[in-house]
Amino acid sequence: MEVKENPHHLVLGKLKDFLSGNVLSDTHDERHRQKIAKLLVEKAGFLKQDIASNIPMTVTADSRKAILKIDFIVTVKNKKVMMVKYAPGSLVTRRLSTLALSRVAVEYQIPYVVITNGESAEIIAGDSGKVIVQGLDHLPDKKSIEKNMARFSFKRIDAHVFEQASRIAYACEIDGACPCDTDICVID
Repeated sequence: MEVKENPHHLVLGKLKDFLSGNVLSDTHDERHRQKIAKLLVEKAGFLKQDIASNIPMTVTADSRKAILKIDFIVTVKNKKVMMVKYAPGSLVTRRLSTLALSRVAVEYQIPYVVITNGESAEIIAGDSGKVIVQGLDHLPDKKSIEKNMARFSFKRIDAHVFEQASRIAYACEIDGACPCDTDICVID
């Protein structure tokens, strides 16, 4: 296997994306994303077509704009019910920005917001912002989500909350991020 290095990631070769079948660069981060995708399908019971991946998201702070990627958004009964964001390292430091992204991803609050480093996870109630359970083995599954659909508020995100959430995401995810991160595109 040929091993290549770039300024940001160790590229170990190529791998086939579990959800799309596309060929991707094989990195440690991508291996974690593939593991998460497999958990969503094989353990949580979602169909591959229920899961959108690598979703570009525009965030703003005043006149500054940038595009970053959300790893997964899961849809059940035509509603976005779970957002999953992968980030290496500490989950606590990513909690606020991930919750903020869930408030700019669609026009309503996504019920479950998951932040994971590929080894552990925090599952956050979107409406309250509180961690409700920890661990990748506790990802909400399709059956329980379908059973609880009537309980989810799908509260519309008002313009002020949207603006504040976008600023938080920009500050946490863009400002100070590695400039060679291919998942971020600053449009200033």
